[in-house]
Formats: sequence, structure tokens, C-alpha cells
Amino acid sequence: MTTSSINTADAREQFIDLVNRVAHNKEHIILTRRGKEIVALVPVEDLKLLSDSQDKYDLREAIDALKEARDSNNALTLEQLREKLGN
Repeated sequence: MTTSSINTADAREQFIDLVNRVAHNKEHIILTRRGKEIVALVPVEDLKLLSDSQDKYDLREAIDALKEARDSNNALTLEQLREKLGN
């Protein structure tokens, strides 16, 4: 996998070529503005992989938080919470 950088002014002129390089060659292209990296063009498969990875990380975080809450001495059941709130 190749990663290239190009400034946004040049990218505007070469847009179709950049899209083809990403789509067909699976290249990653970083767009820069004033020398600072601002966005990346990546194949949709890579974006899906990144999204799936983030979903799995979020799920692990939620599971860990739930375990921590269950293990806490301050955890209340729904019924206890309702009673405490007077509902």
C-alpha cells in the first residue's frame, strides 16, 4: 500500500486521477493545506475496516463500563433506583 501527500490546490486539478489511484491501486492519499495534513482519501474497504474496528472498540469500552458498574458497591438495581426516586 502506497501513501502519498498532495496539497489541496494540486488535488483539485488532479481529482479524477487521485480517485482512480485510490479506487484501483488501493493507494492512500493525504491532502494538505499550508503544509498541514487535513484529510485522507482511502479506499472504501479501508474505511469500512476502520469503522468496524471503532465499533468493536466502543463495544469493548461499554462492556468494561458495565462490568465496572456491576462490580461497584454503589450499583443499584432498577427497582432500587425507582424506590430511591419515589417512582
